[in-house]
Amino acid sequence: MSLILFCGLGMQAQSEMELIRATLMDYIEGTADGDADRIRRAFHKDLNLYVVEGDTLRERSGQQYISYFEDGKKRNRIGNIVSIDHENDAAMAKIRVDMPGSKRLYTDYLLLLKIAGEWKIIHKSYTYVPYPN
Repeated sequence: MSLILFCGLGMQAQSEMELIRATLMDYIEGTADGDADRIRRAFHKDLNLYVVEGDTLRERSGQQYISYFEDGKKRNRIGNIVSIDHENDAAMAKIRVDMPGSKRLYTDYLLLLKIAGEWKIIHKSYTYVPYPN
């Protein structure tokens, strides 16, 4: 079940939340369904991904990440929107991704901006934990 925190007032805020959610679903469903066009639609062209492995910060370009997904090749990824916080043209989201094949539970922290009328994920930091025994 997804919990979405609504911030802002009136129909405008709800409409923006729906647009943000649509961008997040392009990312979640695009990565699960092997749909690189949906992932590209969600990500800003200059997006980078960050993770700490051991004591080292690892960075990967969004374009490199997208290249890992073959069109039409589904992956065993189950994503949920945990929360969204939105103010004006900026938002942040927390996403949980269950990947049974890798036996890992991922948490993504995403920053989004509304650029030229479209919500884009501009930054992704993530972490993961092994499945509980």
